[in-house]
Amino acid sequence: MNTKRIAAFAAAAVSLAFASPVLAQSEFPLVPGDYVDMAMITIDDGHNLDYANFLAGEWRKQQEFAKSQGWITGYEILSNVDKRKGEPDIYLVTKFTMMPDAAESAKRDEAFRKYMATTDSQMEKESGSRATYRHVIGSMLLQKLEWKK
Repeated sequence: MNTKRIAAFAAAAVSLAFASPVLAQSEFPLVPGDYVDMAMITIDDGHNLDYANFLAGEWRKQQEFAKSQGWITGYEILSNVDKRKGEPDIYLVTKFTMMPDAAESAKRDEAFRKYMATTDSQMEKESGSRATYRHVIGSMLLQKLEWKK
């Protein structure tokens, strides 16, 4: 898991800690649900197929592995059909029920590297190659609020 994502998870945990007393009050009709991580991606002209091939290959393989391990509950790719200036072309969405602590993150990273048969330096090089035409312009960590039963 990359450093940005870990920082986002930590920030969400802190905000949830402050919000929990309010959500726990008996008259509040909503309770915290699953998390949704959303990466906002732009793709340079002429590289849509390049990035689509990455998503259909490596990214999907990574997500399916995470899902098989129970680390995530789902994932999807959303296309920004009516894109305005400054908005992403696509959103990569990953859903999960809980954020791992530091020890669990390290354990998952090791399992992921073993499954993908890669090293950190190889992953960095591959990411750098994609960065020539794919740009992460932002991310959001959201938490679903569900009706209290």
